[in-house]
Amino acid sequence: MKVLITGGAGFIGSNFIRHFISAHPGYEVVNLDKLTYAGNFENLTDIEALSNYTFVRGDVCDRQLIDSLKFDAIIHFAAESHVDRSIIDASPFLQTNVIGTQVLLEAARKRGCRMLHVSTDEVYGSIETGLFTEESPVMPNSPYAASKASSDLLARAFHETYGVDVVITRCSNNYGPYQFPEKLMPLVIANAIGSKAVPVYGDGMNIRDWIYVIDHCRAVDIVFHKGRSGDVYNIGGKNEQRNIDIVKKLLVEVARKGGMPEERLLDLILFVKDRPGHDRRYAIDPSKMERELCWGPETGFDDGIAKTVEWYLANRGWWQRIISGEYQSYYEMQYGKRAGS
Repeated sequence: MKVLITGGAGFIGSNFIRHFISAHPGYEVVNLDKLTYAGNFENLTDIEALSNYTFVRGDVCDRQLIDSLKFDAIIHFAAESHVDRSIIDASPFLQTNVIGTQVLLEAARKRGCRMLHVSTDEVYGSIETGLFTEESPVMPNSPYAASKASSDLLARAFHETYGVDVVITRCSNNYGPYQFPEKLMPLVIANAIGSKAVPVYGDGMNIRDWIYVIDHCRAVDIVFHKGRSGDVYNIGGKNEQRNIDIVKKLLVEVARKGGMPEERLLDLILFVKDRPGHDRRYAIDPSKMERELCWGPETGFDDGIAKTVEWYLANRGWWQRIISGEYQSYYEMQYGKRAGS
């Protein structure tokens, strides 16, 4: 089988390709990635010479390119994914997340092949009590979440209208190696190592369910092979954490593993003005995955945090090359004006 994996140079995509090739050495993988700011060719240097791996630089919105590629199935990770950027300008999110998904669905329809569409728990909006299930209403609160909800609905429509063999996964917050430094965990780790202020939105009491990226990759693999056509599968870590607790845990771990004073790192915490439409709580119910596909998270949170901090400490060159130029300008725009407000 030849599988087209979109967005494979990004955080989750690169971790998935590494897992997928290891788990299915008989498959061929075509990695299609535009290499925008969050796509990094370095993420897969260890497998780029493999005979069953091919990299293609390109845009999922490019119909001509997609039609020219040979593949038997699609696993679609490619997306603009950072909420703050979507608040600044929603246009790239609509283009990539909606139009790009429609282009791939058309390709799956023409070829009669399976497509797994990777989505997010953010399409459900915020929840005060209880858990998001696959039957929960889709109520996005940010332009990013709205673009992903739109792509989910397109996938459903292509299944209902054309009979396209499509499955959807919605996962909670991922963490682990190769995550772009604008996201919470790598941002905290990098700033702590550099003795820079660690910004925390609002009161820091927003709650997210966290899952180690490899557990998410295992889940996508299983859904791709065994998920029912037309179904949605929630993937969660059963691990709700407040943002401020995450930040403190990371700072303590960096201090411990990096030989730095714990109190000095904790003093780096800087509460900044909250972002617009900041969802208060996400909480995923993964019981359908557990019940139907015998999947469950295997990495405990403390173990996952330790592994993540170790990776960023050992791979400083990787993220230090990223934290420059366009990213620095964006960082200052996002957080510089919020400090102390």
